[in-house]
Amino acid sequence: MVRAMQNAIHAWPVANPYVERRVVSAGDIDGFGHVNNVRYIDWANEIAWAHSATLGLSFEDYERIGVGCVVWRHEFDYVAPALKDEAVDIATWIAESDGRVRLTRAYEFRRASDDKVLFRGRTKFVTIDMKSGKPARMPKEFIEAYQPTE
Repeated sequence: MVRAMQNAIHAWPVANPYVERRVVSAGDIDGFGHVNNVRYIDWANEIAWAHSATLGLSFEDYERIGVGCVVWRHEFDYVAPALKDEAVDIATWIAESDGRVRLTRAYEFRRASDDKVLFRGRTKFVTIDMKSGKPARMPKEFIEAYQPTE
């Protein structure tokens, strides 16, 4: 995976999403001959962590701070298939944050060759205390890093 520097060629819903490019491998393909829906979820998870790390919040940072984000709800739309050897640009951004305990991350995957949307989604997170697992207010590091993208 490489950071795609092609935001300008895609009509992303926001001006500057975090973008990585994936090339579909044989291991991504299911019995229907296209990328398996679980791989899309894996890619969403992987890019979320990569983006978070660039914002200064890796899992190790969560452990150091003692607060982390956990999934409350996923909303995914599988729009079109991706096929073996196709390049897919995967974008993510922070869509919403209440600055207290909830934030929403959005995703959009596009075929690099023709800008066709393949997948859209949103994940709603809540912040928790890493020891107790109970809801916790966002620390200032989260409020500053997880600002919604315009």
